[in-house]
Amino acid sequence: MPIIVNLDVMMAKRKISSGELAEKIGISPANLSILKTGKAKAIRFSTMEAICKALDCQPGDILEYKPGKTKEDSGNE
Repeated sequence: MPIIVNLDVMMAKRKISSGELAEKIGISPANLSILKTGKAKAIRFSTMEAICKALDCQPGDILEYKPGKTKEDSGNE
C-alpha cells in the first residue's frame, strides 16, 4: 500500500509507549498495534485527532504517501 504509517517514529520522538498512547487516545493496545504496523484499512478522523493531540503533531507527521510502494514491493509486510 502506498500509504506509510510513521506512528512508531513519532512515538519514539515523543518518548511515549504504546500502552500510554493507547490509554491517552482511548483505544485498545491491540488496535493501536494495527495502526502502527500499517495493517489498518481505515482510521477515524476522531482517532487521528486524538493521536495528533497526544503527540503534538500533524497528520502528515504520521501518514506518508509513497507512490508505487505495495506489499508486493516489500515482500514481508
